[in-house]
Amino acid sequence: MDDDVLTTLKILIIGESGVGKSSLLLRFTDDTFDPELAATIGVDFKVKTIAVDGNRAKLAIWDTAGQERFRTLTPSYYRGAQGVILVYDVTKRDSFTKLENWLSELETYCTRNDLVKMLVGNKIDKDNREVDRNEGLKFARKHSMLFIEASAKTKDGVQCAFEELVEKILQTPGLWESSVQNQGVQLGEQQQHNYGACGGYCSLI
Repeated sequence: MDDDVLTTLKILIIGESGVGKSSLLLRFTDDTFDPELAATIGVDFKVKTIAVDGNRAKLAIWDTAGQERFRTLTPSYYRGAQGVILVYDVTKRDSFTKLENWLSELETYCTRNDLVKMLVGNKIDKDNREVDRNEGLKFARKHSMLFIEASAKTKDGVQCAFEELVEKILQTPGLWESSVQNQGVQLGEQQQHNYGACGGYCSLI
């Protein structure tokens, strides 16, 4: 048992197929980038321990396939998650317009109403952008999500996205203390705060 680990958190990465979910995960966990990365079949799973504000948290990160045919996995995949990273590709407007579908799926299957959501606009290293940063920020604010733009290729914003998500979860005790104590305690809505902006990348709600 990791005595110095405060808690284990279940983090999901969701979004359309091809937006770079697996690339973000690999960049964060292994610091690697593979431009030829194959599409995820079903669910990929990685564990990484990080320190945020002096607390160590073990992240169990679930990366799902964006394709419809794997939707049978959905209910169990969402169950018990404390944080979710919703990814779109800034060069594909279609991946942005379908975010509403992913959010409604999240509402349907998620077992916690106070889970922390992070919106990530990926592939900002590319020139053929179709979705403006302000559009992403506006969408995130509308749905009370954290927001960052990132590039798995250049590393921009990737570490920050996960760290900010974990920080916000740890600042919402009802999300993780119950998993430590196994008492199923649910606290009410937390106060909204504005937190520091992590290297100028994150626009936090």
